[in-house]
Amino acid sequence: MTNAQWFTLVGALLLFMGLTSSILKRSPLTAAIIYLMVGVLLGPTVLNLYHFNPLKESGLLELLTEVAVLISLFSAGVKMPAPFKFSRWLTPILLATVAMTLTVGMIAGFGWYVLGLPIGAAVLLGAILAPTDSVLAGDVQVNNPEDHRRLRFTLACEAGMNDGTAFPFVMLGLGLLGLHELGESGRTWLLCDVLWATVAGIAIGVAAGTALGVVGFKLRREPYRHELMDDFVGLGLIGLVYGVSVLVNAWGFLAVFFAAVALRQTEHRLEQARHIFSPESMVTSTAFDDAANDSDPLADEAADHTVSDGSLVFKEHLERLSVVLMVLLLGGTLFRNSWTLAAVGLALFVFIIARPLSVMICQLGTRAPWRIRGLTGWFGVRGIGSLYYLMYAINHGLSESLSLQLAQLTLIVVTLSIVLHGISVKPLMGQSRKDKP
Repeated sequence: MTNAQWFTLVGALLLFMGLTSSILKRSPLTAAIIYLMVGVLLGPTVLNLYHFNPLKESGLLELLTEVAVLISLFSAGVKMPAPFKFSRWLTPILLATVAMTLTVGMIAGFGWYVLGLPIGAAVLLGAILAPTDSVLAGDVQVNNPEDHRRLRFTLACEAGMNDGTAFPFVMLGLGLLGLHELGESGRTWLLCDVLWATVAGIAIGVAAGTALGVVGFKLRREPYRHELMDDFVGLGLIGLVYGVSVLVNAWGFLAVFFAAVALRQTEHRLEQARHIFSPESMVTSTAFDDAANDSDPLADEAADHTVSDGSLVFKEHLERLSVVLMVLLLGGTLFRNSWTLAAVGLALFVFIIARPLSVMICQLGTRAPWRIRGLTGWFGVRGIGSLYYLMYAINHGLSESLSLQLAQLTLIVVTLSIVLHGISVKPLMGQSRKDKP
C-alpha cells in the first residue's frame, strides 16, 4: 500500500470509530477486534492489499511496540488509586512475580516437550508470552484514579509490573541460546539481570516520579504560580526515566510504571496535606465563606491541577492510536497457513491452563474471592508487550529459523487473545462492577 492509501485507510477507520463510539460501547465487540478484522481483511489472509513482514521490519516494529508499551505503562501508573496500600498491592505483586515465573516455566515446558524447541528457545517463548498486556487490556483495567474495583486494579497493576519482570526471563532464554552472558552457574544473570536491573529500575522510577510531583506542586503555587505543559512534562518524564534506566542497565518498563505511580501518589499526598493544613480549614465556617468569596478561582484551579491528571488524557489518546496501528499491522502479518495446530494448541494451553493455574497457585494464601481469582486467571491478555519482546530477541541475534518459528507462535497467540478475551470482556467484566478493593 502507498502512503496515500495508508492515510486513507487509517483516516476512514478513525472517523468510523469516532462517529460510532456510542454504538460500539453497546456492541459485544471491542475496538481491537474491529481493527483486527480490518487488518485481516486487507492483509494476505483475504484481499492481500498489504503484507507486513515482522522479520524484515523487526527494527521498526521493536521501536513502535516499545513506544506503545511505555505510553501505556505511564497511563496505567497514573491511574493507580491513591493512597498506596500494601494490602491492596500484594496480589498484583504476587501475580507479577510468582505467577509470572510459574507461567514462564509452564510455557517453556510446553515448548520443550510438545513443540520440540531447544531449552533456550522454550524459555524465551515463555518469557515472550507470560506477561499480560497493558496496551490491549484497557477494557479490563482501571478507567481513572477513582476506579477502586478490585479486579480492574489487580489486572492493571499486574500488567504495569510484569512488562518489566518478564525481562530477566527474556535474557535467560537468550543466554541459554548463547546470545547473552549468564556467568558461571547463572551468577551474572541473577545479580545483574534480576536483582540490579529490577531494584534500580524501581528506584529510578520512584525517585523521578516523586521529585516531579514535588516540583510540579510547588511551581503551581505561591510565589511562582507557573502554568505547566502537562503533556510535555509527562512525555519528558517517560523519556528521561526510560533513557537513564537503559543507560545503567535497569529495566526501563518498571521504571516508567513506578515513576507514574510515584507521581500520582506524591501529588495526592501533597494535595491532602494542603487541604488539611490550609488556613481556610482552621477558621470558622463564616470566615471560611468570606475567604472563599475573596479567593482567586484561577489560583484555586492551579492549586488543584496536577501533572498526572493533566497528562493522562493526552497519553490515553496516544495509546488508542498505537492500538489502531499495532493491530492493523498484526492483521497484515497473518496468512491462512499461519493457523497451525501447534500455534492454536499453544494459545489454548496459555489461556486455559498456564495462566489460570499460575494465578490460582500464587493466590492460595490470599483472601480474594474465588470468582475474582477465576476472572483474573482468564483475563491474562497477551498483546503488544509480547510483540516487543519477540522483536527484541530477533534484533539481538536470534537465528532466522527460530525467529520464524517463535514469530508464528506469538502472532497467533496474540491474535486469539484479542478475539477470545475481546468477546468475553463485556459480559464477564460487567459482573465485577460492584467489587471493592
